Amino acid sequence: MTQPDTADTTETGQGGAGRPGTDTATRPAGIRRAIRVISRPEPWKRGPVLAALALLLGLLMLLHAKIPNRIGGLGSLTETFLPWFGLFVPPLLATALWRRSASAVAALLLPVMVWLNLFGGLLGDKSHAGGDLTVASHNVGADNRDPAGTARDLAASGADVLALEELTPEARGTYEKGLAKTYPHHTVQGTVGLWSKLPLSDTRPVDTEMDAGPLGDTKPAAVKMTYNRALRTTVATDKGPLAVYVAHLGSVRVTPRTGFWTDSRDRNARALAKAVAAERNDRVVLLGDLNGTMDDRALAGVTSRLDSVQDTAGDGFGFTWPATFPVARIDQILVRGVRPVSSWVLPATGSDHLPVAAGISW
Repeated sequence: MTQPDTADTTETGQGGAGRPGTDTATRPAGIRRAIRVISRPEPWKRGPVLAALALLLGLLMLLHAKIPNRIGGLGSLTETFLPWFGLFVPPLLATALWRRSASAVAALLLPVMVWLNLFGGLLGDKSHAGGDLTVASHNVGADNRDPAGTARDLAASGADVLALEELTPEARGTYEKGLAKTYPHHTVQGTVGLWSKLPLSDTRPVDTEMDAGPLGDTKPAAVKMTYNRALRTTVATDKGPLAVYVAHLGSVRVTPRTGFWTDSRDRNARALAKAVAAERNDRVVLLGDLNGTMDDRALAGVTSRLDSVQDTAGDGFGFTWPATFPVARIDQILVRGVRPVSSWVLPATGSDHLPVAAGISW
């Protein structure tokens, strides 16, 4: 028996897939409401000041290298705390949403993208297990009230090579005694020293031109090298010689007269860069308190020749100063010719800096 043909009686809008009108009917109410809101001109007119602030924040981070240093060291000051500029984004976003300003929300895309481009790579853990050698560095602090305890903590760190900065004549003997059992080889040059489980050779001070203070007082050339704050030595590893530099660059200060004063640090950085550039060993490690971050233009001569272990193999920003609430990483481990495997910050000691360590491999 022949069956009569039956027509499709499904009405448009009653769930027929692909039929006109179904997108609007099935679209979630929240999305429809958001589209209606942003399609109106009013949200784009609201919050012009917020939008301008968001764009200014993005441009400030994007063009930080263009900020002049001749005006109170403003460029270096900005670069020292550059990661923290991202904290301005959440309150700006909250205010933009409260004001229902579509223009401000859109403008915030600029600082978010710039910040992620600059620092997004530091958010993940890039460290790996293993490594041929563990190195560590610590500004032990001239005002450290417990050098013996600091020495015990550092001896227990597991580092094969340990650099110390800001050694005072009064505390030097305490560190030498506390580290002697773990590290049979060591050298102290002025206020910096290196302790090693492996033999050292070709040790010498490095002239970083420590001859002026924040107010321009100049010391006689004859005493310049006695106030030594950098050294170079060769560590004999089973993989071959490793050139190791230890440095403590000049302090930075904020004064009413000079603003963010970095003259001593900048001069030291240039001298250190020359020494590293002249280094003939292909494998180099620089340990020390550089009183500057990797974003600071003053260290470009050094950072252009050496890689930061924290950037390459660390977990997070690795801030080291001040120890009670770290806001900047000014204690660095930089390498050339070896591969960083891991980088981490050690627990606090009696110093106002946190120690840093890294595993490196050939």
